[in-house]
Amino acid sequence: MKARHITTNGTWRNVADCANITIGRDQGTREPSSNWKMRILLAEHSPIRSLWLNIILSDIKYWASVHLTRHKIGVEHFVTTQREDRTGSPRDDAPQSARVNHRIMANAQAMINISRKRLCYNAAQETREAWEAAVESIKVNEPELYCACVPDCVYRGHCFEMQTCGYYKSDGYKLARKEYVIRSGR
Repeated sequence: MKARHITTNGTWRNVADCANITIGRDQGTREPSSNWKMRILLAEHSPIRSLWLNIILSDIKYWASVHLTRHKIGVEHFVTTQREDRTGSPRDDAPQSARVNHRIMANAQAMINISRKRLCYNAAQETREAWEAAVESIKVNEPELYCACVPDCVYRGHCFEMQTCGYYKSDGYKLARKEYVIRSGR
């Protein structure tokens, strides 16, 4: 399985213009700073929904793809079909472990929200690995968004799952939480 970030629709300038209109300011001309991007992402203000990313997950298990399609707000999913008229094979014969390609078009807020659930160690390992690959694919082009995509326990400071995986008690969690708090300025 691999992931590629293929495009970002909308621009950070557009996000800034959306933010400016909400506070009664004129549109700007400068590209927003990395610090401003990080601050608006961590504040989760509505203008971040104008930044859309396109990611392709290749060779993902069908059932893991189904887990990702459960996320519906701010995201569109396009998954390789199993229709018999398109594949030439009976759909009922396709196992849940069949490999598919999954294209995700998600806004920045959706990326953050999905990360909270799918980066959690309670998520199925294959689903978590698929989402880790998706998030990793944006690291170079959208480093601030990459940093905002954390599991729920890192975001909230504690695990609120009905049955915890215990990660929030680990040294890895403590480091991740410390870095997140520093980035958020809390």
